[in-house]
Amino acid sequence: MSTAPTGTCCLDCVPTAAAGPTARHWLAAGSVGTAAFALVTAEFLPVGLLPAMAADIGITEGQAGLMVTMAGILGAIAAPAVTVGAGRLDRRVVLMVLVGLLVASNLVVALSSSYPVLLLGRLLLGIGVGGFWCIGVAIGPRVVPEPTGTRGTAIIFAGISLGTVAGVPAGTFIGDIFGWRIAFAAAAAIGLVVLAAQAWLLPSLPPQRAIRWRDLPSLLRVPKARIGLLAALVMFGGQFFAYTYIAPFLVQITGLGSGVVTGLLLAYGVAGFFGNIVGSWLAGKDARSAVAATALVLGVSALALAAFGAIPLPAVAIIVVWGLAFGAMPITTQTFMFRAAAEALETGAALLVSLVQIAIALGATLGGLTVDGLGLVSTMVVGGLVMLLGAPVITLLGRERRVAATLPN
Repeated sequence: MSTAPTGTCCLDCVPTAAAGPTARHWLAAGSVGTAAFALVTAEFLPVGLLPAMAADIGITEGQAGLMVTMAGILGAIAAPAVTVGAGRLDRRVVLMVLVGLLVASNLVVALSSSYPVLLLGRLLLGIGVGGFWCIGVAIGPRVVPEPTGTRGTAIIFAGISLGTVAGVPAGTFIGDIFGWRIAFAAAAAIGLVVLAAQAWLLPSLPPQRAIRWRDLPSLLRVPKARIGLLAALVMFGGQFFAYTYIAPFLVQITGLGSGVVTGLLLAYGVAGFFGNIVGSWLAGKDARSAVAATALVLGVSALALAAFGAIPLPAVAIIVVWGLAFGAMPITTQTFMFRAAAEALETGAALLVSLVQIAIALGATLGGLTVDGLGLVSTMVVGGLVMLLGAPVITLLGRERRVAATLPN
């Protein structure tokens, strides 16, 4: 599931004038969408392969969860750093460098023989992820020049959705049959194909403008946006506190085989795809209520898994409901943020990306400590309670009367 700010851009997203899109334009957008697919798959691939990787490297499952943490930490740093550091560089070149980091990361992980080397590979991925959410998403309207400026972006977000629905389960399936190293090698191979396609298809993409460091904190000047950021922090943090360790839970507590767990992760992703649609519809009617409802379903799902997860049938139903809410989380929180501060989000999206990546890293780290110290059931309980906090935060603090301030001119 994407953590990129839908409908916003960190650098530039003004469509260039052209007579109309050609087949080459659509293929170019497809190459960026495939890059999004590969990044989503790689970022969360350890979730499905956690038990196998921990056993092979000789570490605990809590330590293995740091693979998600490392990518999140570097993603949080890379989002603003790449946003500002890219300056006037051609976005085509920047994007290809980021995809190159994806390839390098997966190769390092696939060939790693020790825990530190494995974490180094995940650090490289974090740079690629943070940079891509600020650049790759923004160039959609320019890659496919048409009046609405939305079709290219839609193709890129389709890659994100496909990565959530099929990428991680497919990687887990490959890992179950051929080993987790082959799964990461396959992700690297996809990255190489994407890199070649972008070298051939992407046109030169000079920036529309350069973002400065002083532009980034603009979101913090809008009270309602600050509340949205707080809600996103607890929801994403609680999600990855629990979700990172869902595979070990299903194996050890529910007693399911690895093949069944792979199927459940696929069901989770499919439910997330439909959750994105439902979340978009709900947010269109009332973004604040949509965020609150999403937080409630997320939290209750994790708590229900802790209570009834030892029984296979209820566990399956809970996973599907959880996936539905997870799919709704990005679109509902992003819609709330966009409506709270559309002008600020134009330059402050890097801050939102950074905060979400920090939440992912913090959640996975603290979840890992809880797994090692208190066990998997306690991890689901704590994660669920943290996610539930999103509902009162957005409901009680996010009222219009509390946020009358606007951006200074």
